Amino acid sequence: MKNIRASSDIIPLGEFKVGISSCLKKVQTTGHPLIITRNGRAAGVLLSPKEYDSLVYHKQFVASVEQGLAAAESGEVYGTEEVRKMLADKRSSGKQ
Repeated sequence: MKNIRASSDIIPLGEFKVGISSCLKKVQTTGHPLIITRNGRAAGVLLSPKEYDSLVYHKQFVASVEQGLAAAESGEVYGTEEVRKMLADKRSSGKQ
C-alpha cells in the first residue's frame, strides 16, 4: 500500500459525500487510500479493489505462515518419508 499523503489523502465526510465519484476515481488512479474523517477523527478508509485484495492476500499469507510455525513449535511436523508414505497411502486408497 502506498503511503498516505496528509495534504491530499484525508477528506472530511461532507466533502466525500458531495464528491463520491471523484473520490473513487482518485483512489483507483493514484493507488493511495483515502481517509474519511468525521468531526476531525478518522471514520473510514476507502481503498481501491486492487489494494484491498492485496491486503487480504497478505493477511491470509501471514496467518498461514503463523499457523505453520505454531504447528512446528508444537511438534506437529512430518518428515519427508512420512509425507511420501501418507500421499502413497492416500493415492492407493482413492483408486479402490
